[in-house]
This record gives sequence, structure tokens and C-alpha cells, in this order.
Amino acid sequence: MVTPKELKYAKTHEWIKVEGGIGTVGITDYAQEQLTDVVFVELPQIGKVVSKGEAVAVLESVKSVSDIYAPVSGEVTEVNKELENKPGLINKEPYGKGWIFKLRIKDSKELVSLLSAEEYEKSVKEEKIE
Repeated sequence: MVTPKELKYAKTHEWIKVEGGIGTVGITDYAQEQLTDVVFVELPQIGKVVSKGEAVAVLESVKSVSDIYAPVSGEVTEVNKELENKPGLINKEPYGKGWIFKLRIKDSKELVSLLSAEEYEKSVKEEKIE
């Protein structure tokens, strides 16, 4: 499993990359593998204020429908419009063109509770065992 080291991870399989107080959010490679082919993405509204752990977006795959949660609190500043016509980008490039939304982080202290790449990989291994 390739888990980019510069990202932070939520136990709910979202990743966040922080640059200048803005966090780009997507789902992990492990999560997209579990979903299989993503066929539809319901993006959040720009300007929506979200709390850490709140459902922000919805992914629909051939297998199931899954909520995407905010890894930290903030305000949605941008969404990946390309996913409306190409939801499969989430499967092809979960850490690149498959990002889902960006948010202005309300409290950077919340980032401390997220997992490092190593901690996330360990949690996935434990999840597979259960």
C-alpha cells in the first residue's frame, strides 16, 4: 500500500494535505479499492461550514454509497468539478486528480489528532484482521 508520507489521515480513510491554511481532501487508495468503481460524486457546496467528522460529500460506487467526512473543521472553498464528469479519477488517482474538496481550516490544532502515514497503514492492517 502506497501512503504518501506528507499527508495526514483520518481513521475514516480521508487524507488531507495542508498548504497555507487550506486543506485539500480526498480518500485513500485503500478506501477507493474497497469501494471499487466510483460512478458518481456528490460534492459539497462552496461556502459550507463543516465540523470535524461531519459528512461532507457522498461517493457512489458500483458496490455501495459512502459518506466522505471532514478530517478537520472549516469552510469549503473549492470542489473538484472534474469529478462530476469523471468520478473514476478517484480510483485512478486518489492522491492526485481525484481530490474531492478544499477547505479553509478553522483550527489547525485539530490536525494533531489525525494519523501519520505509518499510523494509518497500521490501522488499515488491524481493520483487515478484524
